[in-house]
Amino acid sequence: MTTPPEPPEQPTGPLEHQKPDPQTSDPGERTTPVPPAEPAPQPSSTDWTGPGTTPQPVVDEAPPRTVSRRTLYVVSGVALVAIVALIAVLLSRPGSEQARPQPAEPPGPTSTTETPSAGTETSAATLLGWGEPSRVDEFDGPRPQGWNLYNGQGHDGNGRRTPDAISVRDGILTITGDSDGNTGGMALYPGQMYGRWEGRVRLPESDPTYHALLLLWPDAEDWPRGGEVDFMEATDSSRQSVEFFLHYGRNNNQDHGEVAVDATQWHNWAVEWTPDHIVAYLDGQEWYRNEDKSHLPPRPMHLTIQLDWFPENGDPDNVRESEMQVDWIKEYPLR
Repeated sequence: MTTPPEPPEQPTGPLEHQKPDPQTSDPGERTTPVPPAEPAPQPSSTDWTGPGTTPQPVVDEAPPRTVSRRTLYVVSGVALVAIVALIAVLLSRPGSEQARPQPAEPPGPTSTTETPSAGTETSAATLLGWGEPSRVDEFDGPRPQGWNLYNGQGHDGNGRRTPDAISVRDGILTITGDSDGNTGGMALYPGQMYGRWEGRVRLPESDPTYHALLLLWPDAEDWPRGGEVDFMEATDSSRQSVEFFLHYGRNNNQDHGEVAVDATQWHNWAVEWTPDHIVAYLDGQEWYRNEDKSHLPPRPMHLTIQLDWFPENGDPDNVRESEMQVDWIKEYPLR
């Protein structure tokens, strides 16, 4: 059972069971008139200026004029006004990058594909008729879009959650946990009050210290009162069974379920949360249900994906690098 921690400046994920972790010149500068220099001797009209040239009569030049400080003020002011006007014109031109507000990070992924997602035929959404998802991530970009990536202490203060542990390649999201307990997690804000979520996940064999999870976490960050729904938690290092943990109440009470499955292969994991029940599905087939309304979350929840480090479950001095892989994630409103 994993808990993402309270997010600091950047979210660190839930703490399961505590498991949730511009320049102008000085206008006052004086200008002192400079007296004209003694005029240099002027050459006569017959002075030679170079081979092949014709001597020209020389015309005396007027002495230099001085510029008053007031004149400088006026010239400087006019120049400043002209510069400001030019900047305003440039900024108002169509196509100016500065003139267009930059788009904010989207509230969540909305990627779509022209072909059905892998494994769609055995998804709960297809088999149970959930309709069109409100959010989809096929992980077909260079990085996850619209997710908050954890950056801070790991589960229960163990190790560290870092965005460096999360990568996307060939349409697959991978979270890697290294031998020092550096791992990752990510949250999909905002959540919703009731709904359905489904993800296609593969879990290679792992070090026993690493737990892989799909879970719902309270938007209000008020765990444990706000509840926690771990609808796919793999604690078995061989990944031959997966558990369900429903956390509820101020004392972190828990209800538990377990299903035998070869999770080293691709499977679809889903959860449905309504005012009356919570149900978990594996490849479209129900395997856990709770209809006790007092156990259900009291407020909106959001999806998180986590690979959490539990050093007490193995040898923390001899940890093997482990990972979890996600093909796609979909979120559905409750219709």
